[in-house]
Amino acid sequence: MNLLFKALNDQTRRDILEMLREQDMTAGDIADKFDMTKPSISHHLSLLKQANLVVDIRKGQFIYYSLNTTVIDDIVKWFLKFNSNPTENENNQDS
Repeated sequence: MNLLFKALNDQTRRDILEMLREQDMTAGDIADKFDMTKPSISHHLSLLKQANLVVDIRKGQFIYYSLNTTVIDDIVKWFLKFNSNPTENENNQDS
């Protein structure tokens, strides 16, 4: 969970996640959208991968990055627990 919050604690990485929400992209495609070096983008992608927020898939000579929606779903479920009544959660677990 610490890696997850570290990854989300940077605007560039959040922007990358937003872009990947629209479509899978190569590191070069992502780098073209930012005013920073390709090694910097690579570092951001590495942190997102370590947090399991993105996965990479090789297609020919290119590596495409995409959102790991399973982890995103787990995060949303975890956050939603804080928005519900604890008594309701206990009642639902008994069902």
